[in-house]
Amino acid sequence: MALLSNASRFPLALAISATLLTACSNGEETASTSSSTEEPAAAEAITKSDVVEHYADLAHANFEDALTAAQSLDSTVDTFLESPTEENLQKAKQAWLASRVPYQQTEVFRFGNAVVDDWEGQLNAWPLDEGLIDYVKEDGYQYELGNEGATANIIASPEINIGGTTVDASSLTPELLAELNEIGGSEANVATGYHAIEFLLWGQDLHGFDRGAGQRPATDYAQGEECTHGNCDRRAAYLDAATDLLITDLEWMVAQWAPGQEDNYRSQLLAEAPDAAIQKMFFGMGSLSLGELAGERMKVALEANSYEDEHDCFSDNTHNSHYYNGQGVANIYSGSYTRIDGSELTGPSLSDMVAELNPELDETLSQQFEDSMDALQTMKSSAEAESEPMKFDMMIAPGNEKGAKIVNGAIMALVAQTGSIEQAARELGIDSLKPDDAGHTF
Repeated sequence: MALLSNASRFPLALAISATLLTACSNGEETASTSSSTEEPAAAEAITKSDVVEHYADLAHANFEDALTAAQSLDSTVDTFLESPTEENLQKAKQAWLASRVPYQQTEVFRFGNAVVDDWEGQLNAWPLDEGLIDYVKEDGYQYELGNEGATANIIASPEINIGGTTVDASSLTPELLAELNEIGGSEANVATGYHAIEFLLWGQDLHGFDRGAGQRPATDYAQGEECTHGNCDRRAAYLDAATDLLITDLEWMVAQWAPGQEDNYRSQLLAEAPDAAIQKMFFGMGSLSLGELAGERMKVALEANSYEDEHDCFSDNTHNSHYYNGQGVANIYSGSYTRIDGSELTGPSLSDMVAELNPELDETLSQQFEDSMDALQTMKSSAEAESEPMKFDMMIAPGNEKGAKIVNGAIMALVAQTGSIEQAARELGIDSLKPDDAGHTF
């Protein structure tokens, strides 16, 4: 795939807690009577420190869910590799799709928190030149111009040479795959993470703007004469290593947000001035809404009519990735996160604080979050319709006015809420938020 990503790449990468703060005042004896009366219990005012601590709780719970879902994916992939049937391949695909639900909600923590942004690329870098990893159908394969790794085919090559760098790839370990990210200096050379795993499960999507996702056969992992496209043992080793690395990375990030530790990122964040942490919260919300989701992930693909810039391009799951990115932004403002077991984590929120200072603004922004989620739900519902589903790559096709309207509706709703996010930040003393617009104008 051609490259157009502002996601940072590299390093390796654990998290749960909860905070709620309410307290009651004791009743006082009145001066006019001999008996005492109880005054109504009054909740203590929510502080910025309360909100920041709950933000850390949300991150911990969200990354912990992403880890749990990835562990299920890893287990399902192991079963598939032991018995590479079409049924087991479908189960592995479903596990991958389920793993995207919590993970995409974590992306709001990227912006403003360098520990997440520096780590995230190894898990979610895109678009990628899939020919680096495995066989591709050359006809119609679009990749970054000048990328020497675009057809390296690691799975078929025990030794590879890209940009003058020779690498012994005879043993496909998690450590080796991590080292191959951005080999030759190209960000399109993505060897690990969700999208590498997605490609290994689905294969290339050769349908262009037409309906249909990748159609990799289960026999690409078969043994002996049943093996299709060769190198089935190495393909299985690659997929196994990639899912193992995903677990290791997520365990590391869960640990960074875990409570009760003195040397992790959570402890550093809570030691900061509350205003600095509040700024990170608003910056994350605004940057994911504006530059990343509205800009890089939707506006670029729509204006260029480019299915190569589709986020989950091999599986045609892009509508869900966009939807849960949007949900992640809303979670931070409301202080609420629905976990994968169905339970809800709630606590002191930015919404609570804004409502105290400017109830009208809180009402407006809360409504705008509903509007953006409605617009993203329209995209999701259109893609998942039983009759004539329209996936994201079909929406952005040249001349598809209905699809363009759906995508533009989501973009404009995200832009509108970003303006109010900036205004809410000012209400809480953050005068110059400047969310990342990724160079886009709206």
